[in-house]
Amino acid sequence: MSHNTWRKSSFSEGQGDNCVELAAVTDGIRIRESDEPEAVIRTTPAALGALIRAVKVGRLDRTL
Repeated sequence: MSHNTWRKSSFSEGQGDNCVELAAVTDGIRIRESDEPEAVIRTTPAALGALIRAVKVGRLDRTL
C-alpha cells in the first residue's frame, strides 16, 4: 500500500512514529498505525464518520 498518500493529524507532529494515519482511496478509506504500517484497516467515509461522531459525544467511553 505504499502507493497511497498517507496523512496524519497535525496534533501528531513531534510524537515520532506513534500515530494513526489515513489514506483516501477510490473505494474508501484506509487506516493504519504508523509503527505497524503493514496492518491496514479498510472502511468507508460513512463508517469512519460514524465512529468519529461516537467518539466525540462519548458513546465509547467506559470506566474500567
